[in-house]
Amino acid sequence: MAEAMYTAQATARGDGRNGEVTSSDGVIDEKLSTPKELGGPGGEFTNPEQLFAAGYAACFHSALRLVAKQGRVDVGDSEVTAEVGLGKTEAGNFALAVKLNTRLTGMEQGKADELVAQAHQVCPYSNATRGNIVVEVTATT
Repeated sequence: MAEAMYTAQATARGDGRNGEVTSSDGVIDEKLSTPKELGGPGGEFTNPEQLFAAGYAACFHSALRLVAKQGRVDVGDSEVTAEVGLGKTEAGNFALAVKLNTRLTGMEQGKADELVAQAHQVCPYSNATRGNIVVEVTATT
């Protein structure tokens, strides 16, 4: 990357997954709680996987809308849902896996698949994770 066009800054404090995160501009000010599935209390607070899923879904949706606009395709009420899974590798290390489910109603399946594949090449999150974690991309019409 030649030069950053924008830099986001967030800080984690406290007890890691049971601490809090804040952004430098104060927009994000969240308490964290380890999910019950990971042995934590769960409850009303967010966790790193949810935050990553939200960021990836928004970024991928933006990339989808960009490639659609460039191709003069109307994606209407499209939406992207990101599922971020946390598990262990065969070596016992923690790893993430992502499923990006894109809904493009009223579109031919082949065209939807093509747009999603193009978005996957453009999205900065996809480019950052490519070759590092498993990312499954699907389109439903």
